[in-house]
Amino acid sequence: MEKSYVVAVVGATGAVGTKMIEMLEQTELPIKQIKLLASKRSAGKELKFKDQTLVVEELVPASFENVDIALFSAGGGISKVFAPEAVKRGAVVIDNTSHFRMAEDVPLVVPEVNREALKQHKGIIANPNCSTIQMMVALEPIRQAVGLERIIVSTYQAVSGAGISAVEELKKQALELINGTPVEELTAEIMPCGGDKKHYPIAFNALPQIDVFSDEDYTYEEWKMVNETKKIMGDETLKVSATCVRIPVLSGHSESVYIEVKNDTSVAAIQELMTAAPGVVLQDDPSQQLYPQALTSIDKKETFVGRIRKDLDVDKGFHLWVVSDNLLKGAAWNSVQIAETLHEMDLVRV
Repeated sequence: MEKSYVVAVVGATGAVGTKMIEMLEQTELPIKQIKLLASKRSAGKELKFKDQTLVVEELVPASFENVDIALFSAGGGISKVFAPEAVKRGAVVIDNTSHFRMAEDVPLVVPEVNREALKQHKGIIANPNCSTIQMMVALEPIRQAVGLERIIVSTYQAVSGAGISAVEELKKQALELINGTPVEELTAEIMPCGGDKKHYPIAFNALPQIDVFSDEDYTYEEWKMVNETKKIMGDETLKVSATCVRIPVLSGHSESVYIEVKNDTSVAAIQELMTAAPGVVLQDDPSQQLYPQALTSIDKKETFVGRIRKDLDVDKGFHLWVVSDNLLKGAAWNSVQIAETLHEMDLVRV
């Protein structure tokens, strides 16, 4: 008889949590029960799962009794406290925060790229940063075929990556500007980073800061992309640099990715790799103005790749444009894919 699982969603009422529930409705993972967990403030809310109405429960350690798989997306502080509690009670944790990503004994997994890393899990698996995930899906087939020497990425990240409140702030500012409110009178409380000293409007703007600044004047978001890429690809010698920018798009992260490969290849060869790559949709026909767009990536599970072209000065340099729904492949869908893969590989401890 096929195994079936009790699945918990931690942070069920948040932007990613609600998408996790949607993805679990669509998954082939055999689910016998789902538990929705959140803060005391959100406890008691009712959410739909298929034809059921479920009541959100307050998150406490005992919430994980009899849970097999726990999907976390409620902030690093919550994961730090409650993920070990879930593991202690026999659950496998798939954590969507940054808290465990760089821990040596925690696999950092994109199923299309490094599913074998799941065999090393000790109860906790980390979901990479949203921008890292889509870049890995696009670049791993190239790395496998011709090798990678260098990656330089500039991201154009949607506001939904900062949560529901950031989306509401963008909408409010946009309406105010359209109705003639002077820029200096706009209320900005979240962007570019809720935890930093200054805040700026995001409506009709581009903010070259996501998260707070860290070493060498790179932001934490940029360091995440650098370090996570090396860990996922298993290559500490890989040269990686990132500039992360928040733009006034609701959902769908876009990336301009420059790569230098180790062995000779061509645009046509890379296009063939993208066509065959799992989880990738090639949209690349300049003659027809066909290329990936944030707006058309929304509610899609795939990563879209286009604008593939050779660098004009570097023989083994190429440029790509990579787009994906940051709440799905960048978070909720990748988490559910990990759960599906654990099931396929018989790695859920039940």
